[in-house]
Amino acid sequence: MFKSSFLESFSKIHFSVPLIVYIPIISYLIYLSIAAGSLSLLALLGLFLTGLFIWSFVEYFMHRFIFHYQPSSKIGNRLHFIFHGVHHDYPKDAYRLVLPPSVSLPLAFLFYCLFKVFVTGAALYSLFAGFLLGYLIYDMVHYALHHHTFKTGFLKRLQRRHIIHHYSEDDKGFGVSSSFWDRVFGSYSDNRTGAASSQYEK
Repeated sequence: MFKSSFLESFSKIHFSVPLIVYIPIISYLIYLSIAAGSLSLLALLGLFLTGLFIWSFVEYFMHRFIFHYQPSSKIGNRLHFIFHGVHHDYPKDAYRLVLPPSVSLPLAFLFYCLFKVFVTGAALYSLFAGFLLGYLIYDMVHYALHHHTFKTGFLKRLQRRHIIHHYSEDDKGFGVSSSFWDRVFGSYSDNRTGAASSQYEK
């Protein structure tokens, strides 16, 4: 994507890197939320699940309205290609399926600051831990949908919809780790022809 090999190195990442980066952060946030002692475990669990739910919406919103936004300027198109277009052009590229920390960490910090406007202390730590876990699940599910073949169950259904998103209906199926918001906002794909599925079922 870049003429500079230095910049190019920041655009590629092994799928295990987010696990190495975010599991310690999530664990520490959970520890802080419990150690604060200001909320019950049930309240912390509720906040944690709320963070997961908030992430599911952010995942959908960013994929649909930011990653699939079609700019008119040359610079805008270049940025669109860097952030998401390259993935649609090369969906099997194993090193461009999860967000590099150079992108995800600044975004995470911005969301942390946003959450801090509304909640603080133990509530903030638990809510944000759930949010980050949602992101981590998204990254791992996305990688798996592109590099594993699921035969049955929930992941198989997710994979079929994601393949359809890539190969036949890129205006639908914006949820990667869940189809909930696609159903809410009318972008759910119920294409059952299976034509696109052959791309991954070889």
